[in-house]
Amino acid sequence: METALLYVVAALGMSTVLNIFLKRFGISQIIGYILTGTAMAYTFDVRNVDSHTLDLIGEFGIVFLMFTIGLEISLARLNTMKQIVFVNGALQVTLSFLLFFIIAHWGFTINYQSSIIVGLSLALSSTAVVLSYLKSSKEIHTTYGQRSMGILIFQDIAVIPILLLIGFMGAENVDVMDIVIQTVLSAVVLIGLLFVVGKRIMTWLLHFSANTKLDELFMGSVLVIVMGASLMAHEAGFTYSLGAFVAGMIIAETKYHHKVESDIAPFKDLLLGTFFLTVGLKIDVMYFIENIGVVFGLLAFVLLLKTIIIFFIMKFSTKPRNAMKTALSLSQVGEFSFAIFALASVDNLVSQELTSILVLVVVVSMIITPFLMTRIEEIVSKLFPENLHDYDIEKIKVHKNHVIVCGYSVVGKFVAKDLKRRGIEHIIIDNSLKHVKEAISDAEEIYYGDMTKEIILQTLHAEDASAVIITLDNPEKKRLISEAISRYDKPINLIVKVVSLEEKELLADLPINVMIDGKEEVAKILVEQSMQCNMR
Repeated sequence: METALLYVVAALGMSTVLNIFLKRFGISQIIGYILTGTAMAYTFDVRNVDSHTLDLIGEFGIVFLMFTIGLEISLARLNTMKQIVFVNGALQVTLSFLLFFIIAHWGFTINYQSSIIVGLSLALSSTAVVLSYLKSSKEIHTTYGQRSMGILIFQDIAVIPILLLIGFMGAENVDVMDIVIQTVLSAVVLIGLLFVVGKRIMTWLLHFSANTKLDELFMGSVLVIVMGASLMAHEAGFTYSLGAFVAGMIIAETKYHHKVESDIAPFKDLLLGTFFLTVGLKIDVMYFIENIGVVFGLLAFVLLLKTIIIFFIMKFSTKPRNAMKTALSLSQVGEFSFAIFALASVDNLVSQELTSILVLVVVVSMIITPFLMTRIEEIVSKLFPENLHDYDIEKIKVHKNHVIVCGYSVVGKFVAKDLKRRGIEHIIIDNSLKHVKEAISDAEEIYYGDMTKEIILQTLHAEDASAVIITLDNPEKKRLISEAISRYDKPINLIVKVVSLEEKELLADLPINVMIDGKEEVAKILVEQSMQCNMR
């Protein structure tokens, strides 16, 4: 007990300190958890300890992640995504498996059974890494985010027949037809119970626990639903995460789904951290150093081939830019590969040396994925530069005493709308093509560019502007733009939106005329309105 407590405290301490350090460099906390796992393995010499219990706890990180994904996908929405999930997803898994199988069997002369295992494992991508990034960055609502999520949903479903197939390969005198019939019947019964009986129970439980107005009872109800659905799915022969996903879809049809998602977030993040910690435990540093050339060579080959396959599949149903974003986001190898390797190793279907190499390829691919995800837009913009002739910044007309609005997101839209209502001449600048197109459709004068660049400021005639309003959310961008404007000899009226005390401190040394804190302004309006009500 004391040893286990020491491990927990050490893991929490290491991961917290490491992630605070990595956060300063904009590095995902996923990397911190994986490195913590590796450090724990060598610090406490637990590399060879049976970590089945820890793996199980970590797996529930994926369970809660899939539950939150299910909360965003109702049955009606899943119906609209059926082509992405069941057509594109099936094509991706099938083509990837076939190509990796052919290359392993005939290219590397690996035996037939092992080649099947290699092909199946490399065809899968990382639900934990990709979806956690897409959700945190809000890109899950973009076109490529939706396509990535759809394919990952199919991959999670495909894990079930893949594990069954490996079980057939390692067993003797197995009646395949009986197992297939049993699996289909189990699926029908499970889905029926969850959607017919489970839906009523879930709704009833959430309703009465919400009426108590006790957060701990509501949270307890949510945990019972998630864990219960997961255990039901597991007992029926499916993955824990599939049951949680279905439960999330059911709750998505109720009025409680927003509260459930916000309440479940801390559990999801903590358990996901545990999962990535178990990934770090699987890294054998000395073996990695000895085979670093082989690992990175295979990794580069896998990433390139999967990117080509997924891009080829997706380009027929979406724009090349979105197809490439989807391909890059799903090019890594996923966590379910560990389950495949573990099951195959039990029946000696894959050699220990090959398994060790493949595990390292999977782990390294998961480590580099957060870095790749943050640079997808930059990579795709170089490969597929979008045509900007309709709003080329070089064609901007001459302005004087105008207002420059930097950013056309939610706040920028309201600012531009109010300026137009008041008849004030203004132009908008944004480095998001999505926002540029939205402004064009709103009949606004907008240009594509980065306002931190001197040439952009000159072209916008910033020195002749009556004011510059910065509505962006990124604190670093706000500071860079403010610094660029402050270099002009003529003072420019600079108004910046801030959202926290930290941002105010970050910008305090700059010649900003007004910093608008939305929370403070709302508070003032609330007080004014209350005073007016009292005077009536």
